[in-house]
Amino acid sequence: MVIMMTEKNATTEKTIFDAAAQVFEEKGLDGARMQEIADRAGINKALLHYYFRSKEKLFDAVFNKLARDMLNKLFVCLGQDLPLEDQLVLFYKEHIGFLQQHPGIPAFLLNEINKNPQRVIQFINAEQFELLRQHFFKQIDKEIAAGRIEEVDKIQFLANIIGLSVFPFAARGLLEMILDQHNVNFDEFIEKRKTELAQFVMKAVAKK
Repeated sequence: MVIMMTEKNATTEKTIFDAAAQVFEEKGLDGARMQEIADRAGINKALLHYYFRSKEKLFDAVFNKLARDMLNKLFVCLGQDLPLEDQLVLFYKEHIGFLQQHPGIPAFLLNEINKNPQRVIQFINAEQFELLRQHFFKQIDKEIAAGRIEEVDKIQFLANIIGLSVFPFAARGLLEMILDQHNVNFDEFIEKRKTELAQFVMKAVAKK
């Protein structure tokens, strides 16, 4: 019976978490209401407060998990011992796929981080990030030494790689307006980026 209750509690908590993620992505911390989260989760507000004592605690749980999940795509994909182009292919496939499942995350995270920059420090693993930086930068140095790519500013290069993935979702409203004028579907546009971005990046830095 205890196991069943534990499983039920875990299921309820996940239902609440998923509903809260939707509401927070759409409205941010200030605009979200516990009653709306409870309604979307299909539970009463008292039960919501039983699992998460306040909106702020629930928000912290959602923000930290979503941010970690997105960053983990960066750590896992760009931390592989693969040729640079293969790393990029893997990264764009996994990272864009994740953003397709959570299209509101980039705008949500950027908005909340800008409001409270200290929030991001709480969940970033500085050691993990430094290991990624060192590993990825070594991969770039290998490509330069082999004569396959030009000398690049590595920080700018890394920022460009991530930005190409995140931007369409962060600016989706504007981008959809532009795409509509050319009869291009946003989802089809994103699917195409999964396979084309790695080639685009490599051509941009290829040794002339």
